[in-house]
Amino acid sequence: MTAQSHDFVPGETLLPDKNLRAIRAALVVPEDREAFDAGLKAVLDEVRVSLDLAALNTFVHRWWISACDSARDPEGRRQMHARIMRILAGEPAPAGKPWREILAARGIDL
Repeated sequence: MTAQSHDFVPGETLLPDKNLRAIRAALVVPEDREAFDAGLKAVLDEVRVSLDLAALNTFVHRWWISACDSARDPEGRRQMHARIMRILAGEPAPAGKPWREILAARGIDL
C-alpha cells in the first residue's frame, strides 16, 4: 500500500483511495463496516504470524471493490443487504445478474 493524497469523503463522486481509512469511510452500510472491521482484525492477526503482506493486499483490494460499489450506489448496497436478510429468513432467492456484471455496469473495473 502507498500513501494516498486524501481520504474518501462520503458524498463525493470520486471513488475511494485504496487505503484502509478511505475504504472504511466509503462503506455506508453498517453490515459492511462490521464485516470490514472483523476481517481486518483477522487478516492483521494472520500477517503478524506469517509476516507476509500478501493477505493484507488481497484484503485491501477486495474491500476496495466493495467500497467502490458503495460509493457508486449506496442504496443498491443497502438493498443487497436487505435481500440477504430476507433470504436468510427463508424467502426464496431472486434470480439476478452475476456480481461482476453489476459492478462493470457501475464502472468498477476488476
